Amino acid sequence: MKRRIGETANRSLGHGALLLVLLFLMIDLTPRALGQRKIGQKRSVDAQAHWVWQNPLPQGNTLYGVSFIDANTGTATGDNGTIIRTTDGGNSWAIQSSGTTNTLYGVSFTDLNHGTAVGTSGAIVRTTDGGNTWSSQTSGTTNGLLAVSFTDVNTGTAVGENGIIVRTTDGGNTWVNQTSGTTNNLNAVSFTDANNGTTVSWYGLILRTTDGGANWVSQASGTESFLYGVSFTDANKGTAVGEGGTILRTTDGGSNWVSQTSGTTSFLWGVSFTDADNGTAVGSDGTIVRTTNGGNTWITQTSGTTNTLIAVSFADASNGTTVGFVGTILRTTDGGNNWVSQSRAVTTNSLEDVSFTDANNGTAVGDDGTILRTTNAGETWVNQTSGTTNTLLGVSFTDANNGTAVGEVGTILRTTDGGNNWIPQVSGTIDDLWGVSFTDANNGTAVGFDFNTVTGVILRTTDGGTAWTSQSNGAFVPLVGVSFTDANTGTVVGGAGIILRTTDGGNNWVPQASGTESDLLRVSFTDANNGTAVGQFGTILRTTDGGSHWLPQQSGTTELLAGVSFTDADHGIAVGVLGTIVRTADGGNTWVTEMSGTSYDISRVSLNTAVGYGGTILRRELVTRPTPTPRPVPTPRPRPTPLR
Repeated sequence: MKRRIGETANRSLGHGALLLVLLFLMIDLTPRALGQRKIGQKRSVDAQAHWVWQNPLPQGNTLYGVSFIDANTGTATGDNGTIIRTTDGGNSWAIQSSGTTNTLYGVSFTDLNHGTAVGTSGAIVRTTDGGNTWSSQTSGTTNGLLAVSFTDVNTGTAVGENGIIVRTTDGGNTWVNQTSGTTNNLNAVSFTDANNGTTVSWYGLILRTTDGGANWVSQASGTESFLYGVSFTDANKGTAVGEGGTILRTTDGGSNWVSQTSGTTSFLWGVSFTDADNGTAVGSDGTIVRTTNGGNTWITQTSGTTNTLIAVSFADASNGTTVGFVGTILRTTDGGNNWVSQSRAVTTNSLEDVSFTDANNGTAVGDDGTILRTTNAGETWVNQTSGTTNTLLGVSFTDANNGTAVGEVGTILRTTDGGNNWIPQVSGTIDDLWGVSFTDANNGTAVGFDFNTVTGVILRTTDGGTAWTSQSNGAFVPLVGVSFTDANTGTVVGGAGIILRTTDGGNNWVPQASGTESDLLRVSFTDANNGTAVGQFGTILRTTDGGSHWLPQQSGTTELLAGVSFTDADHGIAVGVLGTIVRTADGGNTWVTEMSGTSYDISRVSLNTAVGYGGTILRRELVTRPTPTPRPVPTPRPRPTPLR
């Protein structure tokens, strides 16, 4: 489901400089009020940084599992170890710390406190306090676990890749491997009591146990369709769903499975029945179908989204929640007659670049001409009208009002009123423009690549973009990143480690020795001398003499770094694929990994805001950590000498 870096307008970049120009996709939505003072606590000067979701909300990682124990209390799990919890029917969701970055595909609660989530690499995490704390358990397998079903506090079964089945009867203190008889992935599982359970798989495979998994027996499903969801309400009555709108029903424990007419050809990913009659299935493109008569008829419901819905959980016939792609959460309290979104996003289009001029004012741009604006440090982001559907790949603001965005097929847009109005400018090229840098309202440079002539493109304006002039640069690789510190002094980076430097406003561009052949995607200078470039394989290069010398730094990652932003010579952040964020406070002598809270690709960063795949916007915030007042040490009391 994720768009990978390297998908630049479906074009090959050629000349050995496989550019990787990107468009990508999210952390901690821990309540920001962390720390109302309690009596006896003092404020510590120590502060802890974390990255907070600003879009989508409450978070943007894809959710794969959901379990409600009653109408109000539920837990959802997903990418990057995401666990979110509600106790008010989803009016508010709080992120919980799972202690893992493994994707959590399945979750099962048996009461308000006891729950288990499972995921990639055999990950199992368990809570006994409603998710306030989650503890890792040993599954005994490295196969991904795709689903889990508990029937009481102690008894549960997890299934997953390569036919893996593991079972616990002691709340997960020990998990025992069971023989499934298949190497197919087992995609879903449903137990109604300690003994009776069913799991479904590819090619219509259905396995059944009546003895707690000591024996699993294959059943005739009558279909070759891939099955991804199953829900039983008692030992006999159950429903399985899958590709092409497939719905199968049994009323005799699976001795016979009967195909039902779903009324859709959408891929159905999940299903939840609360009794023999009432059930809901969800799937691709926001599909929801509902039955109130055991599946004799299925009625399509309006979800209000086109995002894929992956899991669904009803606590009773009326109250249900479904979750899915990019953090989608939908809720119904009337059996699905009305579904209300509990997640929100100003956009789910991938964001390609971001520019902040101060702590409050920033603009992000991306796919399909998306432009977002904030004037309050990202507390709210507002869609602006760009007037184009071309993907915008770069943006540069010099103050709260004056900014320029560039993108596909030579697109250049200009605003002088903070984006209330964006005016197209004549670039003189139809080549994609990947980066732009302005130092004041008038002087700016945009960079790109001409695929026809296989040459780098550099465009220059000295009048705010009224006129753009092509500059000769001698590059035969894509030029992707640009950073100017004044009207004359600037640096451009791109494919195969190219670095070009000008000190005369681009009249002359001089190659510099980067010492690498890795593609460089972005560069950030804070003054004429101090600059940092980032790129493939975790490459970070640093100069303190205007590029006369570039020295490699240890980033601590081998992932592609796509964005970099320094606020001064010492403090900088670099971001990249799979949610990578590294930070330095000493000019790059040391880089420290920070947890982004997402495995989505992050494309760019400006000051302390990062953007990327699926509309991801993350903000680095400092949270003051309260330090408890030391307890008084009791004065030792002399012990009497024992009598002899």
